[in-house]
Amino acid sequence: MTALPPTSAPTLSNASVTCDNCSHFKYMSYTVTYSIVFPVGLLSNLVALFVFLWHTPKKTANTVFMTNLAISDVSFTLTLPFRLIYYSRECHWNFPDWLCRWCVYSFYVNLYTSVLFLMGLSVLRYLAVVHPMRNKTLVTVRRASLACFGIWVFVALMSVPFLMSGTLKDGEKMRCFDPGPQKNWIRILHLNYLALVLGFLIPFSTILICYGCIIYKLFAGRKVRNQKSRRRLRSVYLIALILTTFLLCFLPYHIVRTVHLHAIVSRGNCRLEGFLLRIPVLTLCVAASNSCLNPIMYYFAGERFRTSFQRASRRGTLSSDSFRMSLQWRNRSNRSVMNHAPITVLSQEEKPEKPDIK
Repeated sequence: MTALPPTSAPTLSNASVTCDNCSHFKYMSYTVTYSIVFPVGLLSNLVALFVFLWHTPKKTANTVFMTNLAISDVSFTLTLPFRLIYYSRECHWNFPDWLCRWCVYSFYVNLYTSVLFLMGLSVLRYLAVVHPMRNKTLVTVRRASLACFGIWVFVALMSVPFLMSGTLKDGEKMRCFDPGPQKNWIRILHLNYLALVLGFLIPFSTILICYGCIIYKLFAGRKVRNQKSRRRLRSVYLIALILTTFLLCFLPYHIVRTVHLHAIVSRGNCRLEGFLLRIPVLTLCVAASNSCLNPIMYYFAGERFRTSFQRASRRGTLSSDSFRMSLQWRNRSNRSVMNHAPITVLSQEEKPEKPDIK
């Protein structure tokens, strides 16, 4: 892959409103974060997809949402090597312009599909606990698949404006992930409020309402049996993990991003902007790491996933053990045959002739 010619990209000179386009703190933070998130997130979500698609015989609505969440995380982690190369070269983009746009686009698609899929899982848990009878007739795999498809389409269309920002020429370097002119930052500020309401506040409020009803239902002073208490514990695990993901990964990022965008658009002093630059970097690193937290939720909060994962692991262990035992048995049999085989002496006619050396 080769970068676009310098004349084909807009320049960053006299157009950027940021005081520091790529500080050492920024590219070091991103390099370290993506070096961890890429292998851990990719491997764990591929394992989750393998379990969901091949070792989960009975698909449920929860499985459909978790499968789509894992697909979203895998597609995002596949773009991280390009970001790693970019920041390891101190912000020099050596790939095509369309790939820069796609990396920006995939981040926001993953971010808001993850939010909405987590909201969907919370609504499903709410129906299962608070309205169990209605849940049996209302929640189906087909409806869950349609809901996930709707989420993909909605987020993909709403994230199209992020495809408008490509590479920018800055001296001898080609920049990526930088909006550039002032008007672009104003447009992003408007998009930020739209994403803040539709992609965070509404889903987060929905999750809080669902979990408030679930907690009230579960801890209403009723005495439950052991089986129900185990089910209640799983619901508490799911609540804790999803709320942790929101409070740790999504809430700080959205708050800090809004404050930072206002500071840039208002064109304050560089000292304030430089201070605010470090905090969004940290919150974005934490937001990008949500792809590593989701597989933990699958394992600890999903009993069906945990059972399927353990079954798949047991099958792999058993197959490797049986293969090892068959090799040992074959070697032992060959040794036994060699020990008990009759020793025969070749006759003169049967002995191999020595080749004539002339």
